[in-house]
Amino acid sequence: MGEHSERSAKAEEEAPTQALPPVAGTPARAEMFRDEEVVAAEERRRSNWRATRAKTGSVLAAVVRWIGLVFALVLAVHVILTVGGANPDNGITQFIRSWAEPLSLGFGDLFTNISDPKAQVLVNYGIAAIFWLIVSSIVAKIFRKLGGV
Repeated sequence: MGEHSERSAKAEEEAPTQALPPVAGTPARAEMFRDEEVVAAEERRRSNWRATRAKTGSVLAAVVRWIGLVFALVLAVHVILTVGGANPDNGITQFIRSWAEPLSLGFGDLFTNISDPKAQVLVNYGIAAIFWLIVSSIVAKIFRKLGGV
């Protein structure tokens, strides 16, 4: 019987200890919950950053598209007024022309070999309007991609 008692005592001493999960209310358990809270807060922050970046990209893309559309519209109205034979001394015609000339970005005198001045305005300012639509579309797409949308 003595031999059996010695083996039991040695087995208890040599038995590997297993790590038990921390009990609620102990410092280790509280630290584990704190770590989970930190990870969750970090995920929320990342999610908020992604959402903010996507929203900013979408807003910038929309603004660029609207600016390009307004510029093309000014150029198209100038073409309509010129081809339609509007009075060049009228205030509206002068106002539109004053905005259309700088927006043409050098396209206003691109084709000078066209004999009819109305056709020349139609071609040159029409190309400028198309240019603004294409460029604003490309820049808007870039903003959307950068925003992650």
